[in-house]
Amino acid sequence: MSENSNENSTQKINGNDAVNHAAEAWKDAASRNIPAVDIVENPLAQETANLRQGPSLHDGLLALLPLVGVWQGEGQAHDTTGEQYSFGQQLIVSHDGENYLTFSSRTWRIDSEGKPSGADIRESGFWRISLKDEIEMTYTSSNGIVEIFYGEPFNERAWQLESASTMVTETGSKNFGPGKRMYGLMPNNNLGWVDERMVDGEMRPYMSAELTRVAG
Repeated sequence: MSENSNENSTQKINGNDAVNHAAEAWKDAASRNIPAVDIVENPLAQETANLRQGPSLHDGLLALLPLVGVWQGEGQAHDTTGEQYSFGQQLIVSHDGENYLTFSSRTWRIDSEGKPSGADIRESGFWRISLKDEIEMTYTSSNGIVEIFYGEPFNERAWQLESASTMVTETGSKNFGPGKRMYGLMPNNNLGWVDERMVDGEMRPYMSAELTRVAG
């Protein structure tokens, strides 16, 4: 990578430019949002996955702004036994005006005929980023994993993370090692992500997917 490209990759993103670019890139999803949960009133701001609706995005999150939305698509995975399979995924990245993003991921297995064949993994967690663009990501999964990632923006359209702490419960996934994740907007403006895991002393593919923005 050249010196000029390094300078471009670390350039601070302008808030207005970022919002305008997002509005143009995802016009088809602009009117959609996550449904409001209106059971009992509370004094907190409404959570939103649409930058045009709800509270304003906290200024500290501008480097993560393109992630906000509802994404859905398909990917490939290797479980801890080495079996490879296809999966579908819905990923919701939202905010409530505070200095963090909330994310929720649900995946389902897809059979050899391309049809859903049952639920797979769920994840729920938070993204935070410091004034020095140091990313913290925490999540808990339905298969008994609690993990902390640290990382940084690769550029204004991609984010790289590495696990600093990986804990697995007694009934959780066996042989689940530390990993690395990369999230990034592709040339077609889809969100791609890759998760690699340490297996027998080397990093190997674990999960990856390409997701289309459907709301936000």
